[in-house]
Amino acid sequence: MTAADKTIEHAMSLVAQSRSLRERALERRRELQRRTEMMTAKPVYILKKNGGRQLSLRLDS
Repeated sequence: MTAADKTIEHAMSLVAQSRSLRERALERRRELQRRTEMMTAKPVYILKKNGGRQLSLRLDS
């Protein structure tokens, strides 16, 4: 193996290492974003189970 081959091999390993670090950082950011969205999401209330009409409650019985 010549010096040029060794240099190319070393450069390729550095590129692979850099890509791996970048992909891990991106995955971590996505996970943190997902967790943040879950914590800050407002609950969804579905009011149309009974045709959108408000039900009366008889509390004095």
